[in-house]
Amino acid sequence: MSSFKFIDLFCGIGGFHLGAVQNGGECVFACDIDQDVRRAYHANFGLDPKGDITHISGSDIPDHDMLCAGFPCQPFSIIGNRRGFSDIRGTLFFDIARIIQAKKPKFAVLENVKQLATHDQGRTLKIILETLKSMGYSTYWKILNALDYGLPQKRERLIIVCFREYADFSFPPKETSYKPLLDILEKDVDEGHYASDRIVNKRKETHKSNYPLAIWHENKGGHISSYPFSCALRAAASYNYLLVNGERRLTPRELLRLQGFPDVFKIVCNDNRTRKQAGNAVPVPIISKVIREVLNASRTKRGKESNRAAS
Repeated sequence: MSSFKFIDLFCGIGGFHLGAVQNGGECVFACDIDQDVRRAYHANFGLDPKGDITHISGSDIPDHDMLCAGFPCQPFSIIGNRRGFSDIRGTLFFDIARIIQAKKPKFAVLENVKQLATHDQGRTLKIILETLKSMGYSTYWKILNALDYGLPQKRERLIIVCFREYADFSFPPKETSYKPLLDILEKDVDEGHYASDRIVNKRKETHKSNYPLAIWHENKGGHISSYPFSCALRAAASYNYLLVNGERRLTPRELLRLQGFPDVFKIVCNDNRTRKQAGNAVPVPIISKVIREVLNASRTKRGKESNRAAS
């Protein structure tokens, strides 16, 4: 399949969109309940995402080859309260299932936090996989780390891949290096991004980094660590939980770079909203490489079938 049509559910600012387009995809439908997200998506891709998925009928969605969805993760996240399907956002998976049942795409690629794998002792993920299998899909899942796919961010995400017809699929292999922080950080940063002297002094009294250039991370318990990469970006975290060398906050452009968004991506919202959008985004390289393997598995299957037919 040299080109394919995809839909982008819970589209955010377009991590799935970029990953799919890099592999020849054409987006025919997108939706997200967040008005600012929809504005950013339109500014960058020229598409107007629809709103609340629960009000969208399957018959209103164009036919497509691949369904992409980074469905809301808060119900399963370690940062949230882990209420899972008891949280209304957790039930949004069943809207994905409803659309899959109605449109029967060849493939689906879903993304969530890694805690989904262990939520409710694994029962939540089991329900998701069994639901997909009941509709005739073969499923594969794995936890992938953005750090293993070229980005200087430790961001572990659970990826579920679905095929309407069986395919011999393998997740993309890990890479041996990632982009250095120096390539991510901006040279001239506005003073407004610097933390107060009180915060900087407190951090530096508490922690000494082993790296000349590092992202300092303070967790909810107040423990400070630093690495030559960033800990996972979070949408609702403290404003100062990540500081470059313990001194300044990351700029909106740096946050987007840490998720693999190119510099041509237009920033149309204020710093606070862009920080939230970047924290909710999916790492583009992970999605791009997973989709590439999905398409490769499909091509391999068709090639084998053609060889059998010719023999």
